[in-house]
Amino acid sequence: MADQHTPRSLIVSLYGVYGRDPGGEPLPVAELIRLLAALGVDAPSVRSSVSRLKRRGLLVAGRTADGAAGYALSEEARQLLDDGDRRIYPDDRRAAGEGWVLAVFSVPEAERHKRHLLRSRLGRLGFGTAAPGVWIAPAALYEETRRTLRRLRLDPYVDLFRGEHLGFAATAEAVGRWWDLDAIAALYEDFLERHEPVLRAWTSRTGGAACPGPGGDEDAYRHHLLALDSWRRLPYADPGLPAALLPADWPGGRAARVFTGLHTLLREPAARFAGLR
Repeated sequence: MADQHTPRSLIVSLYGVYGRDPGGEPLPVAELIRLLAALGVDAPSVRSSVSRLKRRGLLVAGRTADGAAGYALSEEARQLLDDGDRRIYPDDRRAAGEGWVLAVFSVPEAERHKRHLLRSRLGRLGFGTAAPGVWIAPAALYEETRRTLRRLRLDPYVDLFRGEHLGFAATAEAVGRWWDLDAIAALYEDFLERHEPVLRAWTSRTGGAACPGPGGDEDAYRHHLLALDSWRRLPYADPGLPAALLPADWPGGRAARVFTGLHTLLREPAARFAGLR
């Protein structure tokens, strides 16, 4: 994940926290440049990244109430971020006993580019491969999968099924074939290596209470957004398998606690620096 903090990725993370004005008020370009400068991104990189996000239909140009040029989230981008919230902020996705959702698709040869898009999108949603042409994920991902495939107009090519695993191998053994658990664990370990020392630096224990460390609001903003930008990929790489099916030393829970700790400590001073809500 060495190159994860690209200008485009940081802009998406920034909008996820500060760019969801209910009235659709755009973030001024000048503020985007200021906020990205705190993360080491120069103005030309901000402008080119915003242009690419606009071409992809995620940002729309507009004017603020005082007439400044800015960009707001498109409706599609808002839905993507709403879906992301349910994954990014740790919850009970790992509840056992919910079963599985299966995706089986068939794409005509004349539209084989959609076959690649389907595989790519299912992988990004967290699906593993149970067999050639059969993709599997915890049933909790069903609604998001349905919305995503419809939004991309891929639903005519896919059948979705709910079920339970009744195979001959133990389910814990089978998931090791369906997903590359070692690769997912390595992503969590990388997150911990980067951000656990940051949490320790910001946290002091006095009478059991956690208090912000010596950094100012700009440092809080920087560390908060970088942690979010690192973290938000992980709940997509990790489908949220029940804990009983994971290795005993699975690092996901520890990584989630580090992210939650940073988010809890830093979101308020970060918001003060951003000056946006």
